Amino acid sequence: MDTVIRNGIIVTATDRYEADIGIEKGKIAALGRDLDGTETIDAQGNYVFPGAIDMHTHFELPFMGTVAADDFETGSIAAACGGTTTFIDFAIQGEGESLHQALETWMNRAKGKAAIDYGFHVAIGDMTDEVMNVEMAEMAERGITSFKVFMAYKGTFMVDDETLFKSLLKARELGALIMVHAENGDVLHYLINKHVAEGKKEPIWHARSHPPEAEAEAAGRAIILAGLASAPIYIVHLSAAEALEKVKEARDKGQPVLAETCPQYLFFNTAHYELPNFEGAKYVMSPPLRDKGNEEFLWQGLISGHLQVVATDHCPFNFVGQKDMGRDDFSKIPNGMPGVETRVPLIYHFGVNEGRFSINRFVELVSTNPARIYGLAPQKGTISIGADADLVIFDPQKEVRLSVENLHMNVDHSPYDHITVRGYPVLTMQRGKIIVRDGQFLGEVGAGQFLRRSRTLL
Repeated sequence: MDTVIRNGIIVTATDRYEADIGIEKGKIAALGRDLDGTETIDAQGNYVFPGAIDMHTHFELPFMGTVAADDFETGSIAAACGGTTTFIDFAIQGEGESLHQALETWMNRAKGKAAIDYGFHVAIGDMTDEVMNVEMAEMAERGITSFKVFMAYKGTFMVDDETLFKSLLKARELGALIMVHAENGDVLHYLINKHVAEGKKEPIWHARSHPPEAEAEAAGRAIILAGLASAPIYIVHLSAAEALEKVKEARDKGQPVLAETCPQYLFFNTAHYELPNFEGAKYVMSPPLRDKGNEEFLWQGLISGHLQVVATDHCPFNFVGQKDMGRDDFSKIPNGMPGVETRVPLIYHFGVNEGRFSINRFVELVSTNPARIYGLAPQKGTISIGADADLVIFDPQKEVRLSVENLHMNVDHSPYDHITVRGYPVLTMQRGKIIVRDGQFLGEVGAGQFLRRSRTLL
């Protein structure tokens, strides 16, 4: 073997056992005892997980008059340092632009920069007949098998119900998946304008302009339309217990409804918007944080299986020079938070260490389910013979404070800087090559490969 990882405790979504892992030509070639390799890595006392997959990132995203602080280089390096070996970003179609033009724009941004493997969803911002009847099929042929549509952002991206319904029908025909940002855009548009006109411009009014009922209504409507189309649907960044209830009701009836939540909704609440000195701007994102107590409903969704994925919606903006663009008006605060590097240790510590779910469920949430849902399995998301040797050696005893000083994301703050986690990646490997060891990036910028994704969905 080229490399053997010895003495580790292998953990997948279904198993936990002690064995050596033999790696040959970037693939897992053997699982067993006393394997021989040119190079040996001792994982004694540590877990070995499949590399995590973050299927919701926004690197280098132009948004609200600025650009997300992490580009494909800094963002992918930070992801690797946090135990993530694959990400799926969003190529966002502008008005009058074809899906091919959008994809090429984002492919060019990632080329020569991405340090880990990557794919793209296409976010459709201008749903013309040409896009729906021709280009969606062409994207699927190129390995882009998921399409995001927005029920929010009136006047820019928001789709009407007929368009959403037709896109679900087309996705079903293609074996692709429609992802929805589920908030009632008409309600949000009215409330944002109303509150700004009334002089209610502090960060807390961002949350009050995006009520949880508006998320629940849109999620419920999307689910009904998906049922009528006999198509699966995936709800991104679900934040509210009320929306989760819509998902639960549909799944209990056997409807193929899938949903993710994000770490920020598990750890923070609307009280953070009222922090002094405009600190609340750091937590402005869409959907917003919800009232205290909502967090536990989302944890229960992860435990029960009604939520299948923890992704990040990583879209960082600096507090100084970006977030403060909206100091006098919440509607001008760039929406987004950093999280691509902190997701894995946070979910392990607060999920596994605190007894909410098993270590197998943790692996399922951060790696295996994203691979299954988004057409990357069995190449990614598990430890099995023939899979890519994307592996994380994880020290369950290592304690790390998640401060901006020791993280690698290109942003001037960490929302989690008061949190110390126990359990942290100490080595990250992509296709058999060590790319991070003890928090130091050792890989090659631009070595990440674009992944064509299958149409086989969970």
